[in-house]
Amino acid sequence: MNINEILAGMAHRPIDAAHNLRPLTVQELNAHPADHPNSIAWLLWHTGREVDAQLADLRGEPQLWQDYRDRFNLGELGDTIGYGHTEEQARQIVVNDQQLLIEYVDASLNALEGYVATLSEEEFEQVVDERWQPPVTRAVRLVSIVDDATAHVAQAAYAAGALKK
Repeated sequence: MNINEILAGMAHRPIDAAHNLRPLTVQELNAHPADHPNSIAWLLWHTGREVDAQLADLRGEPQLWQDYRDRFNLGELGDTIGYGHTEEQARQIVVNDQQLLIEYVDASLNALEGYVATLSEEEFEQVVDERWQPPVTRAVRLVSIVDDATAHVAQAAYAAGALKK
């Protein structure tokens, strides 16, 4: 097994987890368990956004969000990725369509899987961000993207379980 296969396999885990979320009502999807500002809808939206935005930067191509923006109807706030949202901004991310959220997560992570398949060993080792010490390689950035996606989908699953009566 090579790094391409490992990263592709890792990227598929949050896709599977998102597809295995139980069907949620609109109220559950947008609930704020323990009054936390991030709802399940926010967590899934953020997962798609962070993967999409960072992958577009790595690929030098437009974000998939261009195809989803109008469907989400979140205005300019939807164009952000959620990092640094105030509590008020996070609560403004309201999405009533669980399948749309899962579709976007799926599309973003499938794009990442496809991208990973095209990379050579040398490309994985290329530095893509010198703002950190040590500088971030493409491989490290990809692992970080998938790790963040996994964490947020897991949080959504936990919150969905906590809401189940």
